Amino acid sequence: MPPSLVVHVIDDDDAVRDALAELLEADGMVVHVYASARAFLDNISSLDRGCVVTDVRMPQMSGLELLRELQARSLNLPVIVLTGEADVAMAVEALKNGAAEFIEKPFDDQAILLAVRAALARLELDDQAATRRTQNLERLDGLTARETDVLNGLVAGHSNKVIALNLGISPRTVEVYRANLMFKMRAASLSELVRLALYAGAPA
Repeated sequence: MPPSLVVHVIDDDDAVRDALAELLEADGMVVHVYASARAFLDNISSLDRGCVVTDVRMPQMSGLELLRELQARSLNLPVIVLTGEADVAMAVEALKNGAAEFIEKPFDDQAILLAVRAALARLELDDQAATRRTQNLERLDGLTARETDVLNGLVAGHSNKVIALNLGISPRTVEVYRANLMFKMRAASLSELVRLALYAGAPA
């Protein structure tokens, strides 16, 4: 787990909150704790990126209400909901509203650890994908107008001959542009080139 990712633990029960923090920290995670969902939201602008472990039933604002608020703010924070037996229906509703997982109390330590690790791993993959997309967009922006024309033809599935005919150039010139595109986009194959272009938002 990258050191920048944090586990935000929210529970109004001091004993549960402290036990969760101790468990996660013993596993090498960085943990921030909050006594309420409101306290968590009050600090949202300065929070470190990571995942949330929250009780579902809390005063003032429930875990489900917190989840809806995070969605309303378009915050990509995986949420793991802790629930008592009587709150399972509410936890299922939380899943329908985007929660990553729900775990019943009394919870198994290993179940918590596995759920948090999985949430942080997905978040790391999302971050890596966003970085790759930004890099690909920057590479697309660095293409010449004619290279972009050739790339759009390739993405549309056209052959070199068709692209050449459409652009009024020779097939050999299209091959040169293709080679330039492969180099600039750092693609090892035509399929990878097309995939990178589509992923970065090139027109299909």
